Amino acid sequence: MRKSPWVAHYNASSCNGCDLEILACLTPRYDVERLGIVLRESPRHADILLVSGFVNNQNKERLERVYSQMAKDKYVVAIGACAISGGPFHDGWNMAGPVDKVIPVDAYVPGCPPRPETLINALATLVGKMK
Repeated sequence: MRKSPWVAHYNASSCNGCDLEILACLTPRYDVERLGIVLRESPRHADILLVSGFVNNQNKERLERVYSQMAKDKYVVAIGACAISGGPFHDGWNMAGPVDKVIPVDAYVPGCPPRPETLINALATLVGKMK
């Protein structure tokens, strides 16, 4: 049985390019709500966590706390080059690592910033994996 997932967004110090593309998915042009995907403010109500930006030492514990607040059967999507590999900040002194070094990641959306179509494809793939 498939369900309509709710997503929460966590900005881990990104340049806001990925955030704008996430918001573009909610506009009528791309309309992810047709797939049943709804953006929620609280991670306690979300099935999928969208993480953009690289994880630094300051927000590492916050990201782990947000992830632990989610209910079971949770999924994480790393969005953008910074979340996947650290991007231009990969050698930074404050870099705690890409997202998959801190919490488990189920899908990767590459790009700087990634296209909304790529993000929608990753979310549709995760909806297919859900029980």
